[in-house]
Amino acid sequence: MSDPNPVVRYVLVRRTELSTDAFAERTGLHPELARKLVALGLLDVERVVGGEMFFAPTEVAHAARIRRLRTGLGLNYSAIGLVLDLLERIETLEASSRRRRTTTWTSAT
Repeated sequence: MSDPNPVVRYVLVRRTELSTDAFAERTGLHPELARKLVALGLLDVERVVGGEMFFAPTEVAHAARIRRLRTGLGLNYSAIGLVLDLLERIETLEASSRRRRTTTWTSAT
């Protein structure tokens, strides 16, 4: 049974996420291109009530990587998605390898 008097909570902190326009300004991408990259799954966003999108500050670096792959290597968006997935896997494997080496080194001393 639902509560007839739900508690409304207001968050009193400043948003660290970027609006679509602020994200576009920081990255140099047109807002429509940013929306397209979200639709293709190349960028992540947080959607709020009303459908407005907010980008995490880390997505600025992701957008820069996408631009480099697109302009520098001439990759299409499907290939960019594949390359980004592979780079993420490599980063995960390298982090795992570093942890194992650190664990081995600390247990040997």
